[in-house]
Amino acid sequence: MKNFLVALLFTLLGCQEKSSTFNIENKKEASLVDQIDTPQLTLEEANNLALLPLHCVDQEYPNKMGHVTAAPEDQKRPTVQHPVFYGCFDWHSAVHGHWSAVALLKKFPEVNNAAALMEKLKANITSANVAVEVAYLNTENNTTFERTYGWAWLLKLQQELDTWQTPDGQNMAADLQPLTDIVVERYVEYLPKLNYAIRVGEHSNTAFGMVFAWDYALHAKADNLKNAIETKALEFYKNDVDCPISWEPSGYDFLSPCLEEVDIMRRILPAAEFHPWLQKFLPEIEKGKLAIEIGKVSDRSDGKLVHIDGLNLSRSWVLYGLAAQYEQYQPLIEIADAHITNTLPNLVADDYAGGHWLGSFGIYALQQAGTLEKNL
Repeated sequence: MKNFLVALLFTLLGCQEKSSTFNIENKKEASLVDQIDTPQLTLEEANNLALLPLHCVDQEYPNKMGHVTAAPEDQKRPTVQHPVFYGCFDWHSAVHGHWSAVALLKKFPEVNNAAALMEKLKANITSANVAVEVAYLNTENNTTFERTYGWAWLLKLQQELDTWQTPDGQNMAADLQPLTDIVVERYVEYLPKLNYAIRVGEHSNTAFGMVFAWDYALHAKADNLKNAIETKALEFYKNDVDCPISWEPSGYDFLSPCLEEVDIMRRILPAAEFHPWLQKFLPEIEKGKLAIEIGKVSDRSDGKLVHIDGLNLSRSWVLYGLAAQYEQYQPLIEIADAHITNTLPNLVADDYAGGHWLGSFGIYALQQAGTLEKNL
């Protein structure tokens, strides 16, 4: 993987150099001068990013299982316990590693290593393997496994497969569906019982889990899931004001608690209600005023500290999505551009701590950047 990382570094360094003209560090207000080109997901970029899932979706070790053991026979190797999602260090990263491969193959069928990626996808996503994953989620001690971060990414993967209009894509979508159905059931059971929003910047963030689940609910016309999300989002967030975004980030964040809340509320609230809500929640945001700076990582071999690279990417995708939906938030595009162009070169960090998952964040952020031209 080292040779690939070196090559990717040179490909992406141009982004890093350009970003030096826009510096929001230690500032409470961002410059609104458009000095950075919004990056796009090109074939060249895809060729580089495709190497991340290629090297990870079937890499069994090291592995963080996140498993509750009830008896000695429960101790199984990852390929036996999770024959679909055993790679990429942990289950949820394996899920979005598969999503990355599908997303890139759909957009660029000619991407390098396309045949190898497809072979790995088809070997993992089979009805027999999915049945084992379903059985695992139905074990007494693991019904909450990967709630809700892994659940959200599984729904995103299902949606990506459902909309892949090829025989292989449709076959894998059908094979994965029983596992997705379990996750939808779990969401609908869980959300009414959750009395308080989880407002952290890591996996359990309630708003993030709702965002991908909402997108899937609309796609699949799953009204039960949609209604459960809408009810809880309004209960948790509709009366929120003055989100303390200047307190962010916490040291291990890869999500912005404030911006994830914006991401779900822009989906749920009609425009007439959303804009006044956002003005109270993050005052003057339409002028590009956000008390944030680009996150810094001190050690990319540390699996927790490298989370901050993910924060920069997830911040950018929220801001791109907001600006694409509503023109008045275009001043935020430059802040998003600064975050993503400063962070993309860090995907070449020669360590599995970030390499097993950051590619997915980069791809999704670039996808959202690509929505700007379509929607504005």
